[in-house]
Amino acid sequence: MSSTSEKSSTSQSFLSAQTIVMAGIVWAVLSLLFFLLFSVPPKGQDLPFWYVIGTYVFELGAQLAAALLCLRNWRSPQIVSGRNVWLGIGLGVLSYLIGNLLFGCWEVVWGLDPDVSLGDVFYIAAYFLLAWGMILAVISRRLNLEIWQWAVLAAIAAGGIALAVWVATPTNKITPAGVINPAATEQVATSVAPTAKAPKAPAIKPGSKPVAKAPAKPAVTEEAEEAEEAEEAEEATAAPSWVQALDKQLEPYAYPVNLFYIIGDVFLLIIATALLLAFWGGRFSNSWRMIAAATFSLYIADMWFKYAETRIQGEYQSGSLLEVFFVFMGVLFGIGAVLEHDISTRSRRPGRKQRG
Repeated sequence: MSSTSEKSSTSQSFLSAQTIVMAGIVWAVLSLLFFLLFSVPPKGQDLPFWYVIGTYVFELGAQLAAALLCLRNWRSPQIVSGRNVWLGIGLGVLSYLIGNLLFGCWEVVWGLDPDVSLGDVFYIAAYFLLAWGMILAVISRRLNLEIWQWAVLAAIAAGGIALAVWVATPTNKITPAGVINPAATEQVATSVAPTAKAPKAPAIKPGSKPVAKAPAKPAVTEEAEEAEEAEEAEEATAAPSWVQALDKQLEPYAYPVNLFYIIGDVFLLIIATALLLAFWGGRFSNSWRMIAAATFSLYIADMWFKYAETRIQGEYQSGSLLEVFFVFMGVLFGIGAVLEHDISTRSRRPGRKQRG
């Protein structure tokens, strides 16, 4: 009996709230150091393969732990915020994890960079599930904000929308040498073209025979070059035929999918701010501060990803420094779930009877 009680006590201490929170903080610090030290490749080189694998390990590890901790809250009948709240958040984080796994297969295993992949299906499902869980939390709280809280919510919503619109608007892409302005280059080309003089035909002396020239080769158009490059890329990739066919089928949906991400990020940002203000100063404020911070981290990482796609020249390679916020998202969701579970179980424990 003593051995079993000792084992249960050691397991409880090992999985205590303080231990899990400290492990999450250590994981976040290690990931930040990893990104800071290795996210900038040498000039003219790509990020090393082992670094890209490391970023996926940090992201997937944090998201897997967060999903398990949220689903643990769902299974506990003592959770005050409601079991369905944590079911939605847990399934949302788990769906995001599956999307990352599929996107990693496309990028790392098969060397593809599609606009839309099979992982986007799970990313979209994650947005709906996270929104469902967070809306349930707001409804259960009976949101009743003061005037200054409504002002803060409106300011954050306006700022988030403005940033999302600015990031999503395609413009001149940034290069190390500066900004490329296609309109300016076209204007310079048109202004220079009329001043150029046509070369004079060589004078033919009387009695001389004209020299026959070889027929000029047809100029290779840019469309033909792009088609050749696409064929070479298809031959070089190791992706199965069904993956390439799926990419071609999903390619027309790139614009609506990206638009959905922008709208979803802004919506989650507004809901997270409402949650933060609704639980401000309450017994469960710490856990929901972590949930709000996790949503802010997702917003920052997604905005950076869209910024890199629309405003940085060349193909974007994942693993940039700001993508560490994807790791922070998982860590903060997990810490929020642990704090909620700890407070809920402690508040429902019966007090000890005094001897006398």
